[in-house]
Amino acid sequence: MLEIIRSAERGQAQFGWLTSKHSFSFGHYYNPKQMGFSALRVINDDRVIAGAGFSTHGHRNMEIISYVLDGHIAHKDSAGNEKILPAGEFQLMSAGKGIQHSEYNASKTAPLTFLQIWIEPNQQEGEPRYQQKDFGQALGLTWVITPDGRNGTLQIRQDAQVAQLRLTERDAFELPVVAGRAYYLHLISGTVSLAEQTLAAGDGIKLAAIASLQGNVLQGPVNAIWFDLPA
Repeated sequence: MLEIIRSAERGQAQFGWLTSKHSFSFGHYYNPKQMGFSALRVINDDRVIAGAGFSTHGHRNMEIISYVLDGHIAHKDSAGNEKILPAGEFQLMSAGKGIQHSEYNASKTAPLTFLQIWIEPNQQEGEPRYQQKDFGQALGLTWVITPDGRNGTLQIRQDAQVAQLRLTERDAFELPVVAGRAYYLHLISGTVSLAEQTLAAGDGIKLAAIASLQGNVLQGPVNAIWFDLPA
């Protein structure tokens, strides 16, 4: 199984203070063919103008990942966490039985760009939990989120793993796949050839029932997010 979501086909939202692209149905964007993939429910590319942001609102039973590409997020929640999330860092907020939070562009002069990702949990009504970490910029695949928090990764309430993929010009690469799993790659920057398909920035690809997966960088540097998901 292979399906590509092209950047130009994604839903779009424009609210003046916020410009967003949605890989899957979200907010005012509804596409019955794109309601998520496996436990992956949301991938939004958000750009927030200086000083603006998402005022206090609630979440429940959702694993919410933020990955800052440029700028800083000012985060505050009802569990007492008040944090600044700079570019390059991953944040995982497990909403559990319910949490209120706000997210603002911490700068009064520069825009904020980040990915907002939602993964449905396999545990309901747990205690809310907050985690944040910078995993560096090592080339290749770096696991950042796992179910057991191994090797210093952030711990998610789902049988899912998330990795950052960084590559340079002309790199060949192989992504780990096993039978009975689903996979999704979201390309943030660069251009790659993968599964005989060309992917550019903003594109995503759904994959399942594959025995191996190799690719090549066509234009770098490449930054991408790799999801290993339950079938």
